[in-house]
Amino acid sequence: MTDRVQGPASYFPSIERKYGQPMQHWFDLIADRLDQPHMAVVSFLKDTHGMGHDHANAIVAHQLAKKKVAK
Repeated sequence: MTDRVQGPASYFPSIERKYGQPMQHWFDLIADRLDQPHMAVVSFLKDTHGMGHDHANAIVAHQLAKKKVAK
């Protein structure tokens, strides 16, 4: 039995397919914005890169959670 990916990371394969970039590209793109409010970073991805809300939210949520754990 294999564990199924859950949470924001479950969106990553479809994000890579739809936008043609590896996840690291998106992580790098928002790295210097993670001190901004969550929805501001989501809006940046949506407005600047034409990303859908769910995909943008998944990227931001994943990176903010990762940042929180690192503290």
